[in-house]
Amino acid sequence: MASVKLEDCSQTLELNVNIKDQEEEEKIGKSVSHGDIETFSTSREQQQEDHRAKRSHHCPHCEEIFPILSMLKVHLKIHTGENLYSCTDCGKCFKTTELKVNQRTNTGEKPYSCSDCGKSFSLVGHLKTHERIRKKPYYCSDCGASFSQLGHLKTHERIHTGEKPYSCSDCGKSFSQLDKLKCHQRIHTGEKPYFCSDCGKSFSLQDSLKSHQRIHTGEKPYFCSDCGKNFSRQDSLKSHELIHTGEKSYFCSDCGKSFSLQDSLKSHQRIHTGEKPYSCSDCCKRFSRLGHLI
Repeated sequence: MASVKLEDCSQTLELNVNIKDQEEEEKIGKSVSHGDIETFSTSREQQQEDHRAKRSHHCPHCEEIFPILSMLKVHLKIHTGENLYSCTDCGKCFKTTELKVNQRTNTGEKPYSCSDCGKSFSLVGHLKTHERIRKKPYYCSDCGASFSQLGHLKTHERIHTGEKPYSCSDCGKSFSQLDKLKCHQRIHTGEKPYFCSDCGKSFSLQDSLKSHQRIHTGEKPYFCSDCGKNFSRQDSLKSHELIHTGEKSYFCSDCGKSFSLQDSLKSHQRIHTGEKPYSCSDCCKRFSRLGHLI
């Protein structure tokens, strides 16, 4: 009786297994007929591979693969430009890192502070920039000047090397800095983008405009440390200071006479050349110096 029961049990088990296998084959057959599965293998390895493929989620925009659908959905927002999180204070939408920065703007939180001066910042990048400005880790090997940024050091080093990589396409003059080339090119184009709001006069350089505006404001920020006289322009101060130092660095190549100002030398040289660039509009008489005409 026991052997019969075991036989019946085994037959029953075999029957159940056959039924399950048949049901699985029917399911797979239906999937194939609907185009869900392109190939099928009865081997265990292939079945595992197919199972992993079903669980992996591919990004249609790039080659990224994700094991979880939710991870793919988050990733897709990078391609679609869809914002991830909204700020509860202002309602604007940002990605994760941008949201944190925005929240600090609203709250005024500045968690990053300088260990030297105590100044605090909302972004760690701003702190690092501040620390570089204070410490100036980039040094010139020729003169010892220090800089907060490597690019500034490289620009400075051209003073020592004489390198001038930027050249004017109109006249061929070369410059060590790109911004100086751009300013120079305005000589050829005649461009004067800076306007005085008081008189409307235009200038090619912003510094020239600032210097001009002091005529209207009366501002004289440069003063002589010897006599206290004030000047609106720095070059005017430097010329004045030569009176106190007695320095005369400009020499006449014809007679050897020296001058403290280059303009004074040029005026003197007209004695030797006979040049008289200033003429009277009434009698047409010419003069070598403007003061003689007036």
